[in-house]
Amino acid sequence: MEPIVHISDARIAQHENIVLDDVNLEIAPGEFIYLIGKTGSGKSSLLKTLYGELPLKSGSGQVCGFDLVKLKKRKIPYLRRKLGIVFQDFELLTDRSVNENLKFVLKATGWKDKSKTNERIEEVLTKVGLQTKGYKMPHELSGGEQQRIAIARALLNEPDLILADEPTGNLDPTTTEGILQLLFDISKGGKGVLMATHDYASMKKFEARTLVCTDGKLRDAASFNHFADYSYR
Repeated sequence: MEPIVHISDARIAQHENIVLDDVNLEIAPGEFIYLIGKTGSGKSSLLKTLYGELPLKSGSGQVCGFDLVKLKKRKIPYLRRKLGIVFQDFELLTDRSVNENLKFVLKATGWKDKSKTNERIEEVLTKVGLQTKGYKMPHELSGGEQQRIAIARALLNEPDLILADEPTGNLDPTTTEGILQLLFDISKGGKGVLMATHDYASMKKFEARTLVCTDGKLRDAASFNHFADYSYR
């Protein structure tokens, strides 16, 4: 099975500042991976490179069939339709309902059939357990519910890969566990999930392959002899 992500000998940079060097990464369909590291170590820069926000400076990179080295600005929206992106701060439109938030995304990505649009919204809300909340405004939802809506939004266009940047950073432990379970269930359905996080306590409950941004490199946590003794806060 072809990997969703294949990055080889890559250099990740913000402007001229090299953040990560000699990056090698593969993500397979259905694989869940944690991405950890100190603030400023390169986690967000790596995610931004994967979704086309930052250009790939050197090496090679394929994400969902798109060549990151040759990626033109006009093609970035097409890449992002293959991705689901989840942020810490939900980034819901506060002036419209849950249903209208989701309709906005579908309309922006070319959906025109009203019945198919409504059907897809019902499907993703059911998947995240909020099928009765479509009429609610974001401020009427809890933090956990808002993040579930953000995940539903990420699933709208059947992405191959979910990129989650600190998705549980603003949530309490119980809510965090529910969000992690949801993301794990999504990966079991065949989608890749790469999740940047500082929540090491929850990682122990949901064990998965873990990558570390440290000293300008992307390393597999399994290479550390005493991983549990390391702190990347």
